[in-house]
Amino acid sequence: MKQIWNEIQPVDQYKIVLKGMLNHFDQKVMSLLYQPLIGPNCYSLYMTLWNEVEVNRLWSETWNHYHLMNFLHLNLQQIYEARLKLEGIGLLKTYTKNVDDVRTFIYELQPPLSPEQFFNDGFLNIFLYRQIGKTHFLKLKKFFSDQRVEASDFQDITRSFHDVFKTSIDEQMIYNEELQEISKLHGDEQFIARREAEQIKIENHHFNFDILFAELRDFMIPQRAITSEVKEAIIKLSYLYGINELDMKSILLSAVNAEQTIEIDELRKLARDWYQIEHQEGVPQLVDRIQPAMYRSSVKNEGDTEEEKLITYLETTSPRQVLMDISDGSEPAKADLQAIEDVMFQQQLPPGVMNVLIQYVLIKTDMKLTKNYLEKVASHWARKKLKTVKEAMEFAIKEDRQYKQWVNTKDNKTQRRKPVRTEKLPDWFAEENNEKAAQKEIQNTESLEEKRKRLEQIRNQYKKG
Repeated sequence: MKQIWNEIQPVDQYKIVLKGMLNHFDQKVMSLLYQPLIGPNCYSLYMTLWNEVEVNRLWSETWNHYHLMNFLHLNLQQIYEARLKLEGIGLLKTYTKNVDDVRTFIYELQPPLSPEQFFNDGFLNIFLYRQIGKTHFLKLKKFFSDQRVEASDFQDITRSFHDVFKTSIDEQMIYNEELQEISKLHGDEQFIARREAEQIKIENHHFNFDILFAELRDFMIPQRAITSEVKEAIIKLSYLYGINELDMKSILLSAVNAEQTIEIDELRKLARDWYQIEHQEGVPQLVDRIQPAMYRSSVKNEGDTEEEKLITYLETTSPRQVLMDISDGSEPAKADLQAIEDVMFQQQLPPGVMNVLIQYVLIKTDMKLTKNYLEKVASHWARKKLKTVKEAMEFAIKEDRQYKQWVNTKDNKTQRRKPVRTEKLPDWFAEENNEKAAQKEIQNTESLEEKRKRLEQIRNQYKKG
């Protein structure tokens, strides 16, 4: 488990502040639009922090994190991970200070996006679509919309203020001091009000605008067409669809209209079309993701040992690419990708853990991704809350005997007797379990060894310094 002791401790205090008043409609948005993306732990943490602020107040009392652990039935690691997700999706800002060895946090709850902002975000709406599917997505869109009221056929007869009210106040009778008391608060006060939610900002660590502008230099696109809004859309779309600078150049050239400007909606549509052509898929898939930074090991670069190099590979490679590497560069079968996608979605396994699972299941099932076996092991790992590559490796070693019984049980249902074959284990499994391996005879047919060569090639890449 990742060490978070330096980040947060149970005795640390916290207070909650609301970035403006939240209302009942915000709760519906959180429950129906955000919860599918952030999961139940994050949703529960957000709602609990919200409810700890009294009605018509902006600040809560001071609590410590023991209170949250007991209240939510979550350990500190889970609360910390939920907090990071809320921060990443724009629902929470966290501040901290130390006074006399007492650490205090301020959790500033941010209002969720309005339904209109959410469904036009071009980022969150794409992931929600992928998470819940087209049918449920369209139902939610209908739930948060209503028929437009057309008043164009009616005459506006609304009276103005001056038509209705008359004032007899002599402004000269009100002194400047009184005006200040009427209109202003003290310096440490603020009015209770509903604030607008801020759009999610994707930090640009992956897209080089210098390269893009250099590529556009020979084309008739004015610099003014790349506005700040267009830049933000480019960053978001490049992150979402994995578009590099050269491909983005072609998309931008197609997006420029007759007025030599770029419409954001047209840019989004062209980016989606590009992705569909490149991947034959409707939207980005979980199988293209890599291990989140928060779940990666602390090994610098690739590490020194073969195990560290393999861990680095599994942490920085997507499940799709792992399957391609095993298949010597061939595109994986759609059924295999769909099986992995379903497991990652249903069990919420991080990509790095999924990579370990792929290697383990391939060896156990004669290089076939047997979906039932994949789902059974994945559900076990999900219940154990495995998050890192190393955790998954160690747990697979620990539970190998149980998993082998699952395979044998399945085989016995399909045939009475079958010669027992002892599989050769993945390198990370065999190296750490060498004592047990030495006690067993490892036998492999020639065909199985040939299938395993690709896994060996992957490992051998990381023997080289």
